[in-house]
Amino acid sequence: MLHLWGRLSSINVRKVVLCAQVLGLELPRTDAGLAYGVVDSPDYRARNPNGLVPLLVDGDFTLWESNTIVRYLCAKTGKLYPQDLQRRFNAERWMDWQQTTLNRAGSPAFVQWFRTPAEQRDASLTAQSIAATEPLFAMLDAHLAQHACMAGDELTMADIPIACEVHRWWGLPQARPAWPNLERWYARWLSLPTSRGVLDLPLS
Repeated sequence: MLHLWGRLSSINVRKVVLCAQVLGLELPRTDAGLAYGVVDSPDYRARNPNGLVPLLVDGDFTLWESNTIVRYLCAKTGKLYPQDLQRRFNAERWMDWQQTTLNRAGSPAFVQWFRTPAEQRDASLTAQSIAATEPLFAMLDAHLAQHACMAGDELTMADIPIACEVHRWWGLPQARPAWPNLERWYARWLSLPTSRGVLDLPLS
């Protein structure tokens, strides 16, 4: 009964698709957003008044907000969803940080490279985004020097949004510093068969 609306070129849709694949869920998907349209239709707006992607439909239940959908799918299956309260909220914290801090810092560079025609790009916006984002990845690198995963020694729901954020930043045509612990963590993701079709896709 699960169905996902959204295009894979969206980092927020990629989070949900990656989550479903790691959990072993069948999740049919309909492209929506940008050139695909759909999101401004009355039916879609009735389900998601924001007119954004992703949108998850589970029978008569609808849910939007990507990290919330990831939490829901993990809780629904009982996988990657920590039962220990402190570990769960450690995972929650990193998921919130990804959405409110890391994504906000990195998005302008992505928009300049992939959503802005070359003749209209503003190099200063890209530079500002890099200056804001690199310290955050350095912080992640320091964290992962002490922990195998975002919320401890095993993968949890917290690792999924961060992996998609790394995928996007790694895909930008620009130089970046070496972050060995983050690179080790991300290489583990790339080695997982369940990451294919998401983390191995080029940005668009």
